[in-house]
Parts: sequence; C-alpha cells; structure tokens
Amino acid sequence: MALRLLTHFDVRADVLPSLAAEAGDTGVLETAYESLRVLNIERNGNIIYTYKDNKGNAVFGIYDCQTRQNEHLYTFEKDMQAVSCSVNSERTLLAASFVQYTKEGVRSELHPGSKCLTLLVEIHPVDSVKVLKAVDSCIWVQFLYPHAESHRLQSHLLLISEEKYIERFHIQITREDGNRVVIRNSSHLPRDRIAEDFVWAQWDMSEQRLYYVELEQSKSVLKCIQFWADESFTLMFEMPLDISLSGLRFKFVNFGYDYRQDQEKLCNQPSLCVFTNHTGSLCVCYSPKFDSWEEVTYSVFYLHKGYRKTFTAAPGSAGSHVAKGITFLNLGCLVAVYIPGHFLHLLNIQHPDLTCHSLFLTGSKMAAVLPPSPLQSLPGSLVLDCSSGKVYRATVDQSYLMWFLWNAARLDCDKMAALHCALLCGQDPGFQEDQVIQWICEHASACHSFDLIQELLIASSYWSVYPELADVDKLLAHSSVLAWNEEIPGVMLVTEELPLLLMKVYNLTGYWAKLNSNLEYVKYTKPHLHYHNSVVRREWHSLVSEEKTGKRRSTMYVRNILDNAVKVILNMETRTLEPRLIPLLQEEDRHQRLLVGLLNLTWCMLETIWRKHSAHPWVPRLVYNISWESLPVVLRGTTRDNRVCGSHTTLLSLPSNKHGSAAEFEVFHLMTRILDATNSLCFPLPPGFHSLHTTLGVHCLPLYNLLHYIDNGVLLLTETAVTRLMKDLDNSEKNEKLKFSIVARLPPLLGQKVCRFWDHPMSSNIISRNHVAQLLKDYKKEPRNSMIGKSSFPTEFLPLNCFIEILTGLESSHQALCGFEGQDNVDSEFVEEAALKHTTVLLGL
Repeated sequence: MALRLLTHFDVRADVLPSLAAEAGDTGVLETAYESLRVLNIERNGNIIYTYKDNKGNAVFGIYDCQTRQNEHLYTFEKDMQAVSCSVNSERTLLAASFVQYTKEGVRSELHPGSKCLTLLVEIHPVDSVKVLKAVDSCIWVQFLYPHAESHRLQSHLLLISEEKYIERFHIQITREDGNRVVIRNSSHLPRDRIAEDFVWAQWDMSEQRLYYVELEQSKSVLKCIQFWADESFTLMFEMPLDISLSGLRFKFVNFGYDYRQDQEKLCNQPSLCVFTNHTGSLCVCYSPKFDSWEEVTYSVFYLHKGYRKTFTAAPGSAGSHVAKGITFLNLGCLVAVYIPGHFLHLLNIQHPDLTCHSLFLTGSKMAAVLPPSPLQSLPGSLVLDCSSGKVYRATVDQSYLMWFLWNAARLDCDKMAALHCALLCGQDPGFQEDQVIQWICEHASACHSFDLIQELLIASSYWSVYPELADVDKLLAHSSVLAWNEEIPGVMLVTEELPLLLMKVYNLTGYWAKLNSNLEYVKYTKPHLHYHNSVVRREWHSLVSEEKTGKRRSTMYVRNILDNAVKVILNMETRTLEPRLIPLLQEEDRHQRLLVGLLNLTWCMLETIWRKHSAHPWVPRLVYNISWESLPVVLRGTTRDNRVCGSHTTLLSLPSNKHGSAAEFEVFHLMTRILDATNSLCFPLPPGFHSLHTTLGVHCLPLYNLLHYIDNGVLLLTETAVTRLMKDLDNSEKNEKLKFSIVARLPPLLGQKVCRFWDHPMSSNIISRNHVAQLLKDYKKEPRNSMIGKSSFPTEFLPLNCFIEILTGLESSHQALCGFEGQDNVDSEFVEEAALKHTTVLLGL
C-alpha cells in the first residue's frame, strides 16, 4: 500500500497485560477491555487513557513511550464518562472533565443543573480535588509543557469551552513533608482569557501552539498563539482565509477525541487542519461541506509560499458513495489527502509549485488500506485511530513506490511524482537507492517530458542534503523541470495568490525565523530565483583553461579546490565495504576533480550506479550487470572471487578479436546518456568515467562512428584510455587504421607521450621529429673547420650523415652542460634509423 502505518501504541496490547498483572481478576479485564480508550497524548509522547473498573469507576492511567511502562494516575469513584484529561510534566497534578449520563439523561448529583464537571486533582500523593468548572457546556483540558523538564513550582492549564472561549489557569504548588505536592490558595486560582468567540481550534502539543479561527465581519481569520518556556504567550499572526465554515459544528482538533460525536454526521461537515514542519512551512488544509458525491473539493493554503491550490477530484466510479469524510495526514514534507477506497493524493509541501511533484492515486493504483475509522493526524507523522485506540507512525511505503514505478506508472507525471516521493523519503532506514537506480537504468528513455537521469541526479542530491542544510531549497535546484503544463488525470487544479502572512513579532527564532525567511523570499524575489549552473560552468571552464595553459590566478585557490575533491573522493571510497566492480577513481582526472571540488553535493550519485548494479547479476540489462564470461576485461574491476584487482593495468585492456555484445553496448549507451545529462547540468563525473566510456566505445562502435563521437566531444581521449589502446591492440591493418586516427586527434604533448607505447614506424617517426625539434630549438649554425672524412655511418647518404653528425654534437653538448639524456633510449642513432625507414617507405623501396 502507498501509505504504511507502523503501530506505535496499541491501547489494548500495551495496557491490558499490565492491568492483568495488577488485578488478577478476569472481571476487571473484561470491563476494562470494553471501556478502554485513549484520551490524550502529551507533548513528551506519553499517552493518557481511561477505562471503567468492575465497579463502574473511572480510572486514569498513563503509558510512558520511553520506558514502555504503565502508571496508574487516579481513580474517580463515580460512574461518569471522561471527556478530556491532562497531566502536568511532573505528574503531580491531573485535570479531567466528565459528563454524566443515565437512561433518563444527565444526572445532577454532583452539581444540580450541570452537565460537565472539570476537576483538578493533586496526585502526588492523591489528596485534594478541586472543582474548576461545573457547567452545561463541554470542557476540554490541556496542561502546558515547558521545553525542558524541570521541577517547577507552577503549572499552567488551558480550559477550552464549548461556549467558544479559552482560559489559562495559573497553579502555584508547594512541597510539604518531603515530596508531597499541595496546591497553594486552591480556592482562588489566577486565570486569564486567551481567546474567545472562535469557531474552530487546533492544539499543537509538540510545539505548544494554539491555532484558532474567529469570524470577523463574516470572514474567517486564522490566528496562532505561541506559548513560550518562560510561561508567556504571544499572538504570532492573523491571516484571513477565504473559506466557508457554515454548517461546521464547533470543533476542536488534537484536544483529545470526542467519543460522543456522530461520525456519520461529521463526514458531511467542513474539515480544517494546520500542518507545519521544521523547514518553516505552514499549510492550512481545508475541505468544504460536500454538496455532491460526484466530486470532492479540497484546498491547501501554502502560507509559506503565498498561494492557495484548490483541487477537484472524482471520488470514484459513477454512483459510488463516499461513506467517510476526507482525511488530511501530516507526513513531514508531504501531506496525504485521503478518502478510503477512492483516492490518495500525496502533496509535496516543500516544493508545491508543480503538480508533477505530487502523486495522485486512484482505484487499484492507490493500494492503500487504512483504518476505516476516523484518523487524527498528530505531530511527528503520528496518526491516532480514534476508535481502536491505536497510534501509528505513518510513512510512505518505499516498496510500493518501487512497485508502482516498475508496474503501474504509465504517465510522465506519475513517474516524476513517484520518483520524488521515493527520494524524499530516502532517509528512512531500509531504503535502498539502488532500487531507484535499477529502474532508471531500465527506463532511461521512457520519459518524453523530462530526462530521467537528470531528474535522478538533481533530486537525489537535493533530498540527500536537505535534512542537514538550512534554506537549501533557496540555493539549489530540486528538479530539472521548471514548468509543467500537462494536466494530472483525475484531478483539476486552480491556483490563487494569497496576501502574504504578516508576522506580529520581531526578533524571531527557531521555526518562526525559518517561516519568516520563507515569507521574505517570496516577497522580495519576484520572479522567483531558480538555480542555474552557469556560474559553476564558467568557473570550471576557466580553471580547465588555466590548467591547460599553465597560468593560474592563485595556487592556494586551486589547491583548496583539489583538496576538497580529495575529501569527496575519499568519502566515496569509504562509503561502502563492498568490493568495487567498476574501474573508477583509479586515475588522475584533474579536470573532473576541479569540478568535483566546486560542486560536491552529488559525490555519490554515479559511483552508486556502477557499484550497486554490479551486485545483481540476475538483471540482464542493468549497467555492468554482465556475466563474467561475456564481460571483457575493460569492465572487470574484480577477480573471480570478487577480490579487487591490485594492478591498474588489468582494468582497462581491450580484446582484439571480438566485438561488443548487446549487453556491453547497452552499458555504453547508458553511459552516453549519463554523460549528456551531466554535461547539460554541469555535474561532476567520477575520475575514470571518460577512460571507461572511451574504451567501451572502441570496443562497441565501428571506426566511422567512433571517430564521429570523438570529433563531436562525446568521447574524450584520455591518456589512460589511449595508452591502453596502444599497448593492447596489435598492429593489424584494422587496428593500425584505428591507432593512426586516434593519434592524429591527440594534442601534441599527449601524442608524444602515448606514441612511446606503440611499436610502429609511424610512432618512431613522431618520436624522432619531437627529439630533433627539442635539440634544434636553440641551435645556431657555426662555420665548420673540417670536411667529413671517411664516413663512420652505416649508410653512405651524405645529407643524412651530416645531419646526424650535427645531432650527435648537440647531444654531447647538452649532456655536458645540462646532463641531458635521451628519453626512452631516443638518440641520434634512433633518429637515423627512423629517417631511413621513413624514406624507404616514401620511395616505395
């Protein structure tokens, strides 16, 4: 299924065994099993639950998610229905609200005429009970939690009333007789009014924030109050929302679950919730009352981006009935919009501009089996199943996304969205990036709207550094696609600009500072800035040019870049303990190292392709996944027992008697696609890529095509590749033609180098010419004192004899003055022999 729910807490499985060990009475367990339910989840993750004992008394307990232990809090010895409960961080005070029912209606034995009773109890140890409220309207309670655990002498309690007001009580405590906690002046607890005349409220227990909506002149205004660690609170913002809340029953979100509400009626009411995450995003999800079951409309206000997107989707086949209302789930960088059995929409809230980055699934593609009961989204990607009392941790199912890519994704928009969802959630344990890479290798040409390899490079590098860098989305590209005009089948979209959120507080920190930074970016960068590689490309070409000409602006600058590249490559080499199957990172490629040093955020991308694909020989067409027998030595980076070869010379050699197989040509084709993608993006390639690519090209392509690739810059003639070509290929007519063509295209310095590895008259001629040019560079003609006598040369050819005599003299002079020695046994005799052979060839003798 697309969404995976991992059980975080099960009220029956985690609580009943503890009750059984304490009670030892099956009657107690039977009663508890039927009445056990979750009331509240506090900021520290502890879960408060209640049940009835065999006497009908209301019992409260707490489950500590850290120690996974249960603790009894309090037993209220009356048959009353608990509505809400909260305990302070020190577990010394408990607040609870009750309603009392009989078959005839509400009982009034506690307070005549009152329906709801709100109590404050000293529970360390259990002592006095104070009545805070006794009213006809329902009350919910919530203690405020400081950011750090401490033994404070003051607690603060929120009371949220169905009569549309919120109060905060200040509770002073003292310690008597050791650790006994007593409320000071319990008859006169100070209080202040936080909010009133609102129609909707949501509590964020993790960040201690209160969101609520007021109706001002028939307009809905969203407000937010932040409670601080120093006991103060601040109204952070006010934001008008163009939404209709008509027909909305007064509703609280995350203040506990109201089991008295008729869920069938709630399905037909407007739905509203606020989601945030640590990057400074602020989303308001809204679904109006359903007027027709033929289509469902829902909106997401991306307040951190300054616009609203309204989606209209068909819930299912004609005549189908939506039995459950719409559900919004906060999954961090994703928001899930879900109607059971109809559709699932995974919205990218970090980059919501383009619809192709959000995944819309319907029918069999949805493959999501979530509980049919009402779900309550909590911070930290937690989900409360209100009827079963289970708390889940919701994640996107990576295995399903990969199945979807392989089997069900037909449209480019589906492939793009599923790829981003998979990479976005790639930080999850167990996620294997090689699964994505395998799919890319099989479908590199499957998309027409964008380049899959480019998208993998950019998106993977972005999401890999996203958790560690602040404001990275403003600096780096997250996608190769900047515009998307195609419609998403099954859903219609309308985008509207919003007035920017105005913060009411300055000197912001933490989340609020990040949100304010997002707002300022939207405000002051129009049109919005997009990353472009022109600066990196220009700097790289400048460095390469300086490298070729020997002119550098700053030795320290280049050294810092190369040192950075060394760190990146070392990190690549130590990233895995698996033996490497591909001969990369084993040669000096200074040009690529310059680029790696400038842009090191994607250092692992291509190395992962070669390393991981080699581990799955059962996939016939993946990169380098070729059986050992059919794999030429050019692709072998290990011996048969998977030990890394120790000699560099074994990694890039060419068989002279076979053509490339279909599998090898597939590897070459994919490497060409990778090269094209990285060139346009100015992304770094691992050193050795060009040598391997060129060697594969020599093995797979006819000469004409090979030279065409070389002349157009697709294949680069590196020193490593050309040297191995000269050494490994024999001097057959076909190979001589190939070598001549290669040497003719080499830069002069590189040509001089590689010719020394080719035992051929042509290479001897080139070496001799270079040797003569070096000797005659500073030669000045001087008068000769004597004529040449009887020739000491083996050949009676006076012009040649005279020339060789001059060279011999120059060699002697250089050796006396500079210690000159001919390189690789190149001297005047070698030049003479080469000259005679060349003349013989020219004369056809």
